[in-house]
Amino acid sequence: MANLKVTLVKSTIGAIPKHKKTIEALGLRKMNSTNIHQDNDAIRGMIAQVRHLVKVEEINE
Repeated sequence: MANLKVTLVKSTIGAIPKHKKTIEALGLRKMNSTNIHQDNDAIRGMIAQVRHLVKVEEINE
């Protein structure tokens, strides 16, 4: 099963509150912080909502 490596590349200063909460729910706190999630529809939806703030890489295990 594939995993997704999500990295915060743009600051959440000035972002709408819903996007800030989504970033926090993805486990990202500071710039360039990274978290690994399983690839599923819920995570894909969260990433799609904040795609302008994050970088996503697919990791095959």
